[in-house]
Amino acid sequence: HNPSTAMAKRQKTGKILALFDVDGTLTVPRKQADDVMHAFMADLRKKVTVGIVGGSDLVKIREQLGDQAEKDYEYLFSENGLMAFKQGALLKATSFREHLGEAKLQKLINFILIYVANLDIPVKRGTFVEFRNGMLNVSPIGRNCSQEERDEFERYDAGAGVREKMVKVLQAQFAEYELTFSVGGQISFDVFPTGWDKTYCLQFVEGEFDEIHFFGDKTYKGGNDHEIFESPKTIGHTVTSPEDTRRQVTEAILNKL
Repeated sequence: HNPSTAMAKRQKTGKILALFDVDGTLTVPRKQADDVMHAFMADLRKKVTVGIVGGSDLVKIREQLGDQAEKDYEYLFSENGLMAFKQGALLKATSFREHLGEAKLQKLINFILIYVANLDIPVKRGTFVEFRNGMLNVSPIGRNCSQEERDEFERYDAGAGVREKMVKVLQAQFAEYELTFSVGGQISFDVFPTGWDKTYCLQFVEGEFDEIHFFGDKTYKGGNDHEIFESPKTIGHTVTSPEDTRRQVTEAILNKL
C-alpha cells in the first residue's frame, strides 16, 4: 500500500468543477459581464475549477467575458463544446457540415429561408441563418436587428410562438436528419445533431472531478441548458440572473468548502 497514492486520492476528493452558461447566467443576455461578476469569478477560480459552456461561438463569448476568456477559465466550451478549450489550447473542433454533408445542409437552409420569406411578423432585418462551426443559428427576425427590435421580438414571440411553430415544422420536415432544435436567447434557435447539446462538453471533464455543478437559466425542456441540467453527471442549478448565480454558487459551493 503506497501512502503517496492514498494522499493523492485524498487530495482529489472534493475536486469540484463549476460550469456556467453565459447569457442570463453570468451576464444580462448579449451584454458584457460586469465588474462585480468578473471579481466574483476570479475569486471562485482560486477555490474550484471553473468552466464556461455557451451556445455562442468563441467571438461572442469573448465579447461577453473578455478577450482572454479561453485562457482565463480552465475550460471554455463554445458552441456547446463543439469547440473545446483547456487552458487556452484547443482540445477539439467538431464540424456540423462534415457531419451532415453539403447536400442535406443545403436542403435544410433552403427550406428555412423559404419558411422565413413566408412568415408574417412585425419586423424582419437580415442574417436569418448564421452558420457556425457546430450548428445553425436561425432567427426569424434576422440577427442584425437593433437591441430595441430584439427586445420587441422577444415579447412578440412569447405570445405568438413564432420560433416554437417553426421548430415544429422543421422537426416534422427533417425527422430523418436526427436534429435537435433548441430555442435560446431572445430572437433565435439553434439546430444541431441530436446529442450535440451542452452535454457534449462533459466528455472532456467527466472522470476528472468528484462533483460537476452546472449553473444555467434555460433549464426547462426545450431550453438550451436543459440536457446538461438534467444529466446524471451534473448537479444542476437553475438561476434567474447574474445576481442569483452568485447567490447560488455561494450557497451550493463556497459555503461548503
